[in-house]
Formats: sequence, C-alpha cells, structure tokens
Amino acid sequence: MFNIKKYQEINDFLKKTNLSTKIVAISKNHPLDSVLEAVDCGIHIFGENRVQEAQEKFQILKKNNPRIELHLTGPLQSNKVKTAAHLFDVFHTLDREKIAKELSKYKNLLKNKKIFLQINTGKEKTKSGIYPEDTKDFLFFLKNEMKLSIFGLMCIPPIEEDPMYHFNKLKILANENKIDKLSIGMSDDYEKALQFNPTYIRLGTILFGKRK
Repeated sequence: MFNIKKYQEINDFLKKTNLSTKIVAISKNHPLDSVLEAVDCGIHIFGENRVQEAQEKFQILKKNNPRIELHLTGPLQSNKVKTAAHLFDVFHTLDREKIAKELSKYKNLLKNKKIFLQINTGKEKTKSGIYPEDTKDFLFFLKNEMKLSIFGLMCIPPIEEDPMYHFNKLKILANENKIDKLSIGMSDDYEKALQFNPTYIRLGTILFGKRK
C-alpha cells in the first residue's frame, strides 16, 4: 500500500522550505497494484533497481501514462543497457567504464535523458561506483571519449557511517567538477540529505512499506 500521507508530508516540507528536490518513489520489489495506487494518487516519478522488473511493471504503464518518469536506481548490467536506454528516463548508477562504453552506443536513445555518475564515497568493496579521487579523470573520459553528458553525482553512504560526511564529500566533488545536481538520501537519511538541496531523494520503504 502506498503511503500518500507520508509523501504529501515530505512534499509539503519541500515546498515550505523552497527546496526544488523531487521525490523518486522506489517501487522495486513491490507489485504493480502498489504502483497503480500511487499513480492514482498523482505520483509520476518512480524508481526501479532491475531492468526486467521495471519492464514488466512499466512498459505498458508508461505508454498509457506519458507523465511517468522512470528512474534506474540499481546497478546496470551491460547486456541490459539497450533495453534500459529505451525504458528509463533517468539513470542514477553509471559506475564503471564498461557500462559507459555500452551507453555510448545508444546516444540517440539518451537524448533528453539524465545520467548520474555513482561515486563510491566510502570505498566499499561490496559497492559499485567510481572512487572519489578518480572522479575528475572519469568525467573527462565520459565527456571527451564517450561523448556522454553527465547530469549529476550520486552516492549511497556506508550503513554504519554518518551519511552527512558522505553527502558533504559528494557535494565538494560536485563543486570541484562544476556539477550542481545530486542524487542523495533514502528513507533512513533523506532528512540529512535535504540539507544539501539534492535534485532527487530516493524513497522506498517510507512510501511503500517493507519490501517483500
């Protein structure tokens, strides 16, 4: 069940504080019925982690609802890039050279779409993303060799660490590279993320409940 009351509460706070942040309702692992309920409530920005699951839920739904904006918020596999380029409007997780090279093959499909570079601010071996010190060189590679336009930076802080440290680290990296769009903040830490005026916060559990 979609928690429209909570969504409106957060959205009202954003308006009250003059933040331009948009909420991405993360619908991964939740049934189509929950998505349709959210759509009926006027929600149109959704996030999915897997291409196949997103296809099953959103391919027809997007055709019938042109307002729907679909975000890929999970890791992208190289064999799914073409499908993803057709289906998604925003990519939050460009995390390595191999995926950049695949995406560059479909530049015609990526016009007017947004790509965030995922930064592994905690240098966690179990997490995807470019290390902070490699950001500048990787952005140069994306722009000059792959001819890909990067809209912003994204990170997922380590669970056991203060997210503020990582959000601040990402903000500094963005400023250094003349980028002003951030994708930060999830159900547990979005209030802290809002202090950095992100472009998107990615909310799942707080809106859809615990995943099955």
